[in-house]
Amino acid sequence: MSRTSARFLPAVLAALAACGGGSTSPPYDPVIPSTWAAAVTNPFFPLAPGTTWQYRSETGDGVETTTTEVLDQTRVVHGVTATAVHDRVFLDGELIEDTEDWYAEDGDGNVWYLGEDSKEIENGQVVSTEGSWEWGVDGALPGVIMWADPSAHVDEAYRQEFLKGVAEDWGKVVALNQGVTVPSGSFTGCIETEDWSGLESGREHKSYCPDIGTVLEVGQSGERTELVDLSQP
Repeated sequence: MSRTSARFLPAVLAALAACGGGSTSPPYDPVIPSTWAAAVTNPFFPLAPGTTWQYRSETGDGVETTTTEVLDQTRVVHGVTATAVHDRVFLDGELIEDTEDWYAEDGDGNVWYLGEDSKEIENGQVVSTEGSWEWGVDGALPGVIMWADPSAHVDEAYRQEFLKGVAEDWGKVVALNQGVTVPSGSFTGCIETEDWSGLESGREHKSYCPDIGTVLEVGQSGERTELVDLSQP
């Protein structure tokens, strides 16, 4: 484990947290990186300003579409200059979520998640900001969203974010060198993660492909959120 990797508790405690939905959660004491890169260039999570991903899924409530855009502007989070990503979710064409996420890559190439400003919207009005958090505020801490070398962390549970009772997402790499086909194309050399929340039950699987990023999310009930279009600068 590199000096910039999050410090994890023994496997038995990680397994308890991996169950999801329970109140038991091990302490979190990450080793914070001492150096940060000027940009997020990890091949499985590239964030070049101007890049836009378009996703689509069919849900029980209707057709959900998501637009994810890497912004030109940055945000300083706890002294670290982070890349800002604007994420908008629409249900049958109506905006229901509007979020800005903040990411930074450390000197070893691991990508850290530093926080988010999340808004739930109904009839054009913000009805909730639940889930928002920022490193350094109210005890919130960053987590790893993508490893520099995913192959070195297969089946290892890691925190992706942490604000007790608000943001407690986990992940682990479960497969390497995968082929994935979605409406935007067919991709090879992809990795698959299993993600869950320490606050509720349920699992989802995500596929990340080289030089593309997230191409597919498969929910607990099998619903698929697929990449349908990608615009790169």
